[in-house]
Amino acid sequence: MTHRTSLSRRGFLAGAAALSGAAFLPKVVAAGPQFELTAMRAQAQLLAPPRLATPVWSYGGGLPGPVLRFKQGDRLSLRARNDLDRPTSIHWHGLRVPNAMDGVAHLTQPPIGPGEDFLYEFDLPDAGTYWYHPHMGGAEQVGRGLTGALIVEEETPIRVDRDLVWMLQDWRLEPSGEIVPGFDSPHDAMHGGRIGNHVTLNGQPMPRIEIAPNERLRIRIINAATARIFALDFGPLAPTVVALDGQPVAPHAPEGGVVLIGPGMRADIVLDASGGAGAAVPVRDLFRPDGAYDLATLAHGDTPLRANAPDWDMALAPNPLPEPNLTAATRHEVVFNGGMMGQMMMGDEAPAMTEQMRQGRMWFVNGRASDGHDGPPLIEAKRGSTQLIAMENRTGWWHPIHLHGHVFRVISRDGKPTMHREWRDTVLMAPEERVEIAFRANNPGDWMLHCHVLAHQSAGMAALIRVADAA
Repeated sequence: MTHRTSLSRRGFLAGAAALSGAAFLPKVVAAGPQFELTAMRAQAQLLAPPRLATPVWSYGGGLPGPVLRFKQGDRLSLRARNDLDRPTSIHWHGLRVPNAMDGVAHLTQPPIGPGEDFLYEFDLPDAGTYWYHPHMGGAEQVGRGLTGALIVEEETPIRVDRDLVWMLQDWRLEPSGEIVPGFDSPHDAMHGGRIGNHVTLNGQPMPRIEIAPNERLRIRIINAATARIFALDFGPLAPTVVALDGQPVAPHAPEGGVVLIGPGMRADIVLDASGGAGAAVPVRDLFRPDGAYDLATLAHGDTPLRANAPDWDMALAPNPLPEPNLTAATRHEVVFNGGMMGQMMMGDEAPAMTEQMRQGRMWFVNGRASDGHDGPPLIEAKRGSTQLIAMENRTGWWHPIHLHGHVFRVISRDGKPTMHREWRDTVLMAPEERVEIAFRANNPGDWMLHCHVLAHQSAGMAALIRVADAA
């Protein structure tokens, strides 16, 4: 890396000493005039020594890639270089960027070929937790490690003792530590995607994270897995959700006390270290009841940071998002079909879907399989209009549905208004669930709407939304 680097001024206050080794933390990059980010091959110790390191793909040689930290209102100027032997790109997941900067190869930009580079430049109007990854051959490129966090700090942040980034990934590894090939497996595509057999937090298996009793943490959780859904349980500790997909939400306890987060999604939580001196609290993933496991350990030290947990305000200031006008909204019905154990469409769509399945497509949006680059748009919207999308999941699988270039409100689930009407860029749909979302189409261009289980996306669960440039 050839650019200036520094630790965030508040994210790692005396906190660096409170972690079990600096290797746990991704490299942090401060905003500068322009810097470079190189996709390359690297080695990562995904399995405990003495087992060998795993060959991975990486941004800048580390795993995950460096945390890019900016202030709200800054301008990002980054030259992406490709030292891999195949084309790539960088998508800025969740950021409202100009269409030409969205990083979708073959749609918004040409691929970055081996030995080539591409300059990304755009403003950062929204504070929050975001991430970056390729949008070309994503199931493999993300699955081999090409991920990193991008943090846009609020002008007036909430008060915490430490601000941490947790990037969650899973890996399908051989006993030797090599990554199992076959990222285009039809079996994975027809089911829940490529679920790994090994999970890491910031590139490490089961890290032990040292915290001080009564310390207050802001933890920015990013699910960078290609298919795995996490349901994080913090035991006796009580997380408070303060942002979802980077967007502030009224501080609240997660449903059932568990932080549910699908691929591509983020959750900012505030966590008080209330376990008591010497307590070792496991963080467990409970999404699969028959396969719960420990993800990390929060190890309380012997010396409290203060006598009691602090009583500081947790409410974040809202971002300048255009509110959808539901009374003037254009409504669209969108049905997701396909995969194993799902309902197939009947009537006129059935023959076309059958033919597409013969061609290897397995997932459908309103009866059509697409890579999101071809064919007519699913929705054509005038700039400034409000679009309401009623989505129905007629499949037997969970789908995190991601919209590029915009942020939407989640209006209802199965006909019931949502409690927080939260802003999101990715919404997790359970099997057979109906979800309504609404957004103001104010960012012109062709934008993808797709499932972020990347094997589902590549097998057809993608569509195009066109926002006209003219007002």
